[in-house]
Amino acid sequence: MFTDYVKIIAKAGKGGDGAVSFRREKYVAAGGPDGGDGGRGGNIYFEVDPDANTLIDFRYQKKFKAEDGKNGEGANRYGKSGEDLVIKVPIGTVVKDSESGKVLADLSQKGQKELILAGGRGGKGNSHFATSTRQAPRFSQEGEKGEEKELVLELKLLADVGLIGFPNVGKSTLLSVVTDATPKIADYHFTTLEPNLGVVKGEYGDSFVIADIPGIIEGASEGIGLGIQFLRHIERTRLLLHVIDVSGSEGRNPVKDFEIINEELKKYSEKLSKRKQIIVANKIDSMQDKSLYEELEKLAKEKNLEIYQISAVTKQGINELIARVSEVLKQLPKEELIEVEEKKKVYTMQLQEDVIVKKENGMYIVSGSTIEKLMRTVNLEDNESLHYFHRRLNELGVNEKLRQLGIQDGDYVQISDYELEWQD
Repeated sequence: MFTDYVKIIAKAGKGGDGAVSFRREKYVAAGGPDGGDGGRGGNIYFEVDPDANTLIDFRYQKKFKAEDGKNGEGANRYGKSGEDLVIKVPIGTVVKDSESGKVLADLSQKGQKELILAGGRGGKGNSHFATSTRQAPRFSQEGEKGEEKELVLELKLLADVGLIGFPNVGKSTLLSVVTDATPKIADYHFTTLEPNLGVVKGEYGDSFVIADIPGIIEGASEGIGLGIQFLRHIERTRLLLHVIDVSGSEGRNPVKDFEIINEELKKYSEKLSKRKQIIVANKIDSMQDKSLYEELEKLAKEKNLEIYQISAVTKQGINELIARVSEVLKQLPKEELIEVEEKKKVYTMQLQEDVIVKKENGMYIVSGSTIEKLMRTVNLEDNESLHYFHRRLNELGVNEKLRQLGIQDGDYVQISDYELEWQD
């Protein structure tokens, strides 16, 4: 079974919490704070597995989680960092964010390993919050949550040349003739239900990879049949061999077939529709109406495309075609066909000021990720911790914004899950 598209849920590890602890030793009357920091949560990496060729394993395991960081301890002992999770995928796998559709990684190189989800930073122990005026802080910082996303994994075959065309035009036969591949071949439509790869060995020792892309039909770009599943495999090819049946045995019109397939390519991807093509007029050994080929040849001249006559069965014209393909590939650069979304996460010591302050139904509401992080650092039952909390609100501009909204003593402010009474 060939599996080339799956969705999974991945969650990086949570950072360990910082510890609240004080030095306790014999003959030391008033030991200072010595709570250690929590450990970092485990990251999630994706790495190329040279032995894998499908995403079939992900059909049975959908959820992945890295290890959480351990909590800090007294005596300034730091918590152990969570173990990273490395997920192995076949070469040619593209990792996307399911919600936004952004490409997070394109794993198309041997040995490639990419960080996809970062583990949460460990919380600071109470030793970090000691000052000259607050010598015994009774609060610490919680660890940050690890990143969590629903991810889409797409496997796109890494081939230099893609064979495209309607079902039963002879693509599989052509692949079997020019490579050692052994695709299933029969005289009925949709014989090929999954892409087949083969290596063509040139006369002078050069070689290239060719893929038989299963039959694309009208409406493929809109998901009819297995269209989109197959179209994604063509994206990485540098050259397309458009195989067209010119025998007339099935009553097909070669020119119309050419136009339909190219229209589907254009609907799927404008860039793909401009990929270099060579028209391969197949089954000339059983051609019933020569005018069909002549019309196709005329179209090729109008579109400035090369056209080759072959018979995959009798091998007529095969050598000339392969020699030309090898020559063309030397002129085509191996471009990066996937644009990877730059993903940089920078941690700083300062909390980011993405604070929202508003008034709704007489209630003042303060929210934002900075505030959520701040709430995890304080203990509202501890006076020193509350003092630290109020100072940070003032530094973030929250108090000033509340005053601008008209807050008065006795009014209530909702922060996270807490409702606090305002006293100026």
